[in-house]
Amino acid sequence: MAVFNVKNICDSTRTKLKETTAKMELFLNQNSLAQLNVENDPAMDEFYRGYLQDTRHLLVFCEVAYEKLGVSLRRPTFNVDFSEKVLYEVYHTCVNTFFYPKNECYSEDGRYAYTGQDAIRFRKKPSREVRDLTIELSKVFEELREDLSYYETDYITQRRMQGEKV
Repeated sequence: MAVFNVKNICDSTRTKLKETTAKMELFLNQNSLAQLNVENDPAMDEFYRGYLQDTRHLLVFCEVAYEKLGVSLRRPTFNVDFSEKVLYEVYHTCVNTFFYPKNECYSEDGRYAYTGQDAIRFRKKPSREVRDLTIELSKVFEELREDLSYYETDYITQRRMQGEKV
């Protein structure tokens, strides 16, 4: 990929990660398990506990990637190899962690992806705050997934063909 293109992708990815981290941080700072599970339902307690755990992990992954992209963009000489490795990590840690959360509180239903409806389906009916955050994040992570689709498989294939270890 051309240096200019990689640099632009790094810049736009960093901007999107900043947006997502701000939203997750605000949500996590304003919501607790007790606030989310007002009915004290044990099943919902488990659901929200898993959701909060997944959101905290995703926040950390996004913050780390944001910092690495910042390092990449601030270097006096732009390092394409380092930057592409970071973009690969963004795809495989941030994007995949969002769409495949460990606790499976929600999932993406591909049948809705092309209908204009929200493709996110929750395992249990969440609070408005949880639903709104997840839907907002899904829009940004869908964009990131599209922007970084090259780093899903093509990047590794190209590196292997060049005889590099990944």
